[in-house]
Amino acid sequence: MLNPAVGVLDRLAAARPDFAPRRFGVVSACDGGLVEVSGLALPIGAMGAITHGHGALSAETIGFRNGHTLMMLLGDPVLLRPGARVRAIGRPGMLPVGEAFLGRAVDGEALPIDGGAAISATAQWPVGGVRAGALDRSPVRVPFDVGVRALNGLTTFGVGQRIGIMAGSGVGKSVLLDMIAHGASADVVIVGLIGERAREVSDFVERHMHGERRARSVIVAVPADHAPNLRMRGAMLATGMAEYFRAQGYRVLLIMDSLTRVAHAAREIGLLLGEPGAARGYPPSALATLTKLVERAGNSGTSGGSITGLYTVLADGDNQDDPVVDTARAILDGHVVLSRDLAQRGQYPAIDIAASLSRVMNDIVDPAHARLARAFRAHVASYEANRDLVLMGAYRHGTDAQLDRAIAMHDQLIGYLAQAQDERVALPASVAQLAELFSDAG
Repeated sequence: MLNPAVGVLDRLAAARPDFAPRRFGVVSACDGGLVEVSGLALPIGAMGAITHGHGALSAETIGFRNGHTLMMLLGDPVLLRPGARVRAIGRPGMLPVGEAFLGRAVDGEALPIDGGAAISATAQWPVGGVRAGALDRSPVRVPFDVGVRALNGLTTFGVGQRIGIMAGSGVGKSVLLDMIAHGASADVVIVGLIGERAREVSDFVERHMHGERRARSVIVAVPADHAPNLRMRGAMLATGMAEYFRAQGYRVLLIMDSLTRVAHAAREIGLLLGEPGAARGYPPSALATLTKLVERAGNSGTSGGSITGLYTVLADGDNQDDPVVDTARAILDGHVVLSRDLAQRGQYPAIDIAASLSRVMNDIVDPAHARLARAFRAHVASYEANRDLVLMGAYRHGTDAQLDRAIAMHDQLIGYLAQAQDERVALPASVAQLAELFSDAG
């Protein structure tokens, strides 16, 4: 009975109480979720508690103006009044991390949302991460098995790579994420569900937080109806958690769904602070936030651990030239494009192989595998470019030898790309099936 209390008592004995006088400020103005506080100087990123007659509200410092501290509420401003007291809480710029979070689902403030007991975190990690030199990052040299045949065989990922899944709404990003989270080989899986529907959060937790996978998984969920800075904080917490486990030497899979919602949250904060919108309404700081977040993933030459980052990117209106999509494509090490046309034909996952790319594939696979993948891409591209002619019967057999072969192999090619949601195909099996496909074709 006393075992659960031993750890708490040990931490209390090692704690260093702060006997300095408590400082506080007062609320002088409120504009939506932006609160001006006078009399309390807090660093950016510091948390504060705003007390009122019925409890307290949490807020985060995001800037300064005319001697006042600008804070953004993490919740609803209902019951907030002028003159409410504000006091600092927690350690500025630090997030709780550690093994205690394994098997748990938490919100952007690291509070449990799974109905379990409170989490006692003994370690903390900087909100902005621990910056390392460019040469401290080990190159990507080892293949990463994701359990999806089309990705393993044709856009092979590497341990420590950053990959984007790009598609419009309702094309199957969440389903593909489920398949990867279920089939990937990793020591720890960190999932950041940022700005998604609350129903999707509960469904994901129900599907993945059970069995042996639960013991190595952490879910950070901040639904779309939460404050933008809380959504940002959730993305930082998930990334910081992954960095902590990488520093312990673990092979970590970080799944962020979605990077676009993080950009939307950063846009709201930037516009609230008066920053002008530049690229289609996105202020420069919003797109810079994506770069800083993605660059924190990768291999560590010091610990030997790795973070393989998987980020979903929502292409608004299926526009692949959207600023967020364009920025993500430039900073990521590869991207998987999902096609609405393929989804409407009933092909799942609806991966557009011709438009998808892994920039490290040629460095981590043998030459024979690379040749097979190029041949597959060439056949798919040839068929899709002439699909209308073939379906209308306007193409004359014998005109193009490669197209003739692509037509003959079409059903086999589609069969290789398609995969059931609950099916897992390992990397060696994916390569073997690819080789068998072209061997049978002669």
